[in-house]
Amino acid sequence: MPYLLRVELPDVPGSLGRLASSIGEAGGDIEAIEIVEKRHDGTAVDDVLLETTPGAMPDSIVSACNAIDGVKVVWISRYAAGGNLFLDLDAVEEMTANPATALERLNDLLPITFRADWAARVHDTKGVVHATPAAPSDLKFSSIGRAAHLPTDDDNVHCGARLNKHEIVVIGRRGGPEFLESELARLGHLVALAMSIARAG
Repeated sequence: MPYLLRVELPDVPGSLGRLASSIGEAGGDIEAIEIVEKRHDGTAVDDVLLETTPGAMPDSIVSACNAIDGVKVVWISRYAAGGNLFLDLDAVEEMTANPATALERLNDLLPITFRADWAARVHDTKGVVHATPAAPSDLKFSSIGRAAHLPTDDDNVHCGARLNKHEIVVIGRRGGPEFLESELARLGHLVALAMSIARAG
């Protein structure tokens, strides 16, 4: 079963190599790595897609990573989205293939692109008008401008972006991790591109 590991580490040469070695020694086989964010304080946030070897436990991999100086595991979870990382460019290509359904495709692709559990389009009067299967049915419209975190009353994390005058797009993760500022910027950019593609269609 694939796992997705989000980790903070020093943004210095050799840091990623030490992380990869520790994951391998603990029984993890790295499939892909994506840089999620580079921070001004000299740290980076990476998403690591990995498979565990027979008998290896995710807890052992987390412990091995946390034992490296300057490294902190933010989150680990099973990852069943086809065993690969789906990048923003892939989402744009999917939407461009059929502009008439670009907004629906955007919604369906957001959970994979952002390693989230669900996504939904929420109308200001109609409520949820399009959603992936795991999305809550009682999501409320929020008057937001740029992409932003949205409040919740549980341990889930939500963020959203304005799609048009009457709709927003909301994505959520059960139990975290929190959406980073770089992810919010990406969400806003993808939503704007989806609207442009839909209008062109």
